[in-house]
Amino acid sequence: MTCTSRAWLVAASVGAVEALKDQGFCRWNYALRLLQQRAKTNLRSYAQAKKLSPAVMATKREQDKFKQSEESLRKVMYLSCWAPN
Repeated sequence: MTCTSRAWLVAASVGAVEALKDQGFCRWNYALRLLQQRAKTNLRSYAQAKKLSPAVMATKREQDKFKQSEESLRKVMYLSCWAPN
């Protein structure tokens, strides 16, 4: 996007906002600020969850290894009890 087209885009946006203000849409500022604050909060929560993710993944891997070893032991016990000698 060239500088000229960006300038026109910004000018059009400012003009649209000013036109909406003149029509009484200023009361939307509260709703927009509220949405922005909620979005920031959710992004922070997502970032914190992402930081915790390696610990959660390590726990999941440990659980998977435990289940796999338990399944192997169960299979060995089954075969030793029921397999032909």
